Amino acid sequence: MSVQQNLITAVASPAPEPPRNKVTVVGVGQVGMACAVSILLQDLCDEMALVDVMEDRLKGEMMDLQHGSLFLKTPKIVSDKDYAVTANSRLVVVTAGVRQQEGESRLNLVQRNVNVFKCIIPQIMKYSPNCTIIVVSNPVDILTYVTWKLSGLPKHRVIGSGTNLDSARFRHMMAERLGIHSSSFHGWVLGEHGDTSVPVWSGANVAGVNLQKLNPDIGTDADKEQWKKVHKDVVDSAYEVIRLKGYTNWAIGMSVANLTESILKNLSRVHPVSTMVKNMYGIGEEVFLSLPCVLNSSGVCSVVNMTLTADEVGQLKKSADTLWGIQKDLKDL
Repeated sequence: MSVQQNLITAVASPAPEPPRNKVTVVGVGQVGMACAVSILLQDLCDEMALVDVMEDRLKGEMMDLQHGSLFLKTPKIVSDKDYAVTANSRLVVVTAGVRQQEGESRLNLVQRNVNVFKCIIPQIMKYSPNCTIIVVSNPVDILTYVTWKLSGLPKHRVIGSGTNLDSARFRHMMAERLGIHSSSFHGWVLGEHGDTSVPVWSGANVAGVNLQKLNPDIGTDADKEQWKKVHKDVVDSAYEVIRLKGYTNWAIGMSVANLTESILKNLSRVHPVSTMVKNMYGIGEEVFLSLPCVLNSSGVCSVVNMTLTADEVGQLKKSADTLWGIQKDLKDL
């Protein structure tokens, strides 16, 4: 008899149960692994699958995580370049994609990523037709639209990580200037995840005290305190981190784990994430932009109708126009 047979007396045969909260992360680059680690450290899944085309890197990352199993409460961590390993995922986080090359136009980058997604998304759907997808790859709003088109999923089950991170950066920087914790400053950045994002100054508050009532010029050029610079710093912050360390990963990883928690635990928390906004705020095209969305086990279950100023609505429309300008020229969708 083997050591195992001598050590353990079986009482019941192990019943293979499908995982209830399986999460797949597609892409094991810096962002994918930051998402994976953040999700694992919060004990959010009962199985994690990793997928990538780089087999050695993929196996190495899986082994490295498995070696930390003692310190985690996720019993199963698996990986393969074959998407069969992702079967029965409840949530799929997509971080894969090509990086922008020097001098490359945004449209060209998008088209190259569309071609990558045409390989990824059908494979995800083949093995996990009932999943919800969070898209993290950039440009995230356009690739969320691409994912929605390629997957055939209802719009509430395709979510872009959107401005959840921009809003976190905004809250951190505003709170730091005010001398309080970021969770106690309430403010939203909506629209595109990127250069045309929209700070909602009309709703910025601490403990219900509206900052615009204290300073009617807040966020405008006329403001003597120049609070507008905070939003500029939010937009520039990713470029600054990339300049300093080569990429961003930790904050987006934590942001994605935050969204994962709301979905897997059915929390109905409100997050600024990228969703289909056609017929909202006068936007007529099928674009994905960030609005305050209620996230629970069905994905985006509803959208909060914010009372935006005419100027803020105008900025949102401009954000939508920028994205549609790129989206309308995409081929093979």
